[in-house]
Amino acid sequence: MENCSRLILIGSTGRNSGKTYLAAELIRRFKDAPVTALKITCVERRNGPCPRGGEGCGGCAINSDFCLEEECSCGGTKDTALLRVAGAEKVFWLRCLRSSLARGFDAVLEHSGGAGPIICESNSLSEVVKPAFFIMIRDSSGEKPKPSAEKVMQKADITLQSPVSAENIEYLLKLLSKKGFNFE
Repeated sequence: MENCSRLILIGSTGRNSGKTYLAAELIRRFKDAPVTALKITCVERRNGPCPRGGEGCGGCAINSDFCLEEECSCGGTKDTALLRVAGAEKVFWLRCLRSSLARGFDAVLEHSGGAGPIICESNSLSEVVKPAFFIMIRDSSGEKPKPSAEKVMQKADITLQSPVSAENIEYLLKLLSKKGFNFE
């Protein structure tokens, strides 16, 4: 497992728990750092069905080991566009086979420019990369955690309850500052 001292990883136990909100808040707080934002979607097989059921958005239907797309627009409401609006210099969406996650992340590192923090939304990346800091957001709905979260919850440096509060963010900024991330 490779270490990535630039990586702040945000995972969650369920959908719509506040990962993008937290990522955007962290991006806004960085001072003078070229932040790279990353959203990861893992699938089990090429051109497979949407893991959420139904037709889905088409994002899961990849025909290669991984697909890396850069968000260049600040328009729209996609998570990646919201991260761009928050101030990320580069924003990527990595869609990949679970078995190709490490290779896909290597491609992100190649394209990110090698400087500044990487803020990533993913549970699965913690299985192949050791981040500088791993945040897990626990969904407040009471539903059972999704399988990708159950596998990695014990690796989290901190678990926050959804919805993430301003106090949680301030506390988190202090912890990240102790890890060497600059928010001043």
